[in-house]
Amino acid sequence: MKKLIAEFIGTAVLVTLGCGTAMLVGCDAVLGGGYILTALAFGLVIVGMAYCVGNISGCHINPAVSLGVLISGGMSVKDFFGYIIAQCLGAFAGAGLLAAIFNLGSVTDMTGGYGSNGLAGVGDSAVAGLLVEVVLTFIFVMTILGVTSKKAGHGSFGGLIIGLTLTLVHIFGIGLTGTSVNPARSLGPAIVAAIDGNTAPIECIWVFIVGPLVGALLAALVYKFLESEKKEA
Repeated sequence: MKKLIAEFIGTAVLVTLGCGTAMLVGCDAVLGGGYILTALAFGLVIVGMAYCVGNISGCHINPAVSLGVLISGGMSVKDFFGYIIAQCLGAFAGAGLLAAIFNLGSVTDMTGGYGSNGLAGVGDSAVAGLLVEVVLTFIFVMTILGVTSKKAGHGSFGGLIIGLTLTLVHIFGIGLTGTSVNPARSLGPAIVAAIDGNTAPIECIWVFIVGPLVGALLAALVYKFLESEKKEA
């Protein structure tokens, strides 16, 4: 139960601070400032949470990461489903907190959907958006599996490396899909936006669920293959 609470808190913080920053500063790649700040916000949350709840739950705070860990043999199926439920609830809570802050404070939502992901940057092409999410999640999850491997030897720097990698994939992906690489992070804001009457994010939500999960699946399989080759050498 403590692991699930940790995942709930971590995901809620990710959505609150990451999506909240996107709402406040915008994600205009031309202007650049808000773009970089949003990428840093998501990356820095991972760094903070890694050292906060990492020793309790592993700080997955992302169903795609949990899938990668499951396939790699790092968790049970029971824990996997428990993590996903906790993460999705945490994302919904984080988005709900943003709704309360921004609505009660009459703050303008610069992105129109509580930091929801969208396909505007790829010309509303679901195929292009799916490809972006698969590739970015593959890179992110491969990094996590490598950093957390017992043979990696990164020690206390693991959380920093993972956070910087998330920042990197956001720098590339924000202008395309808003960068999800995390089904829970996308689902929570999309549901809250739909409750508020903005159904656009929920209409394409499948891209931000399928893409990250496929990317994580591929990353886990590839890393497992590479690690097995290393053992045989």
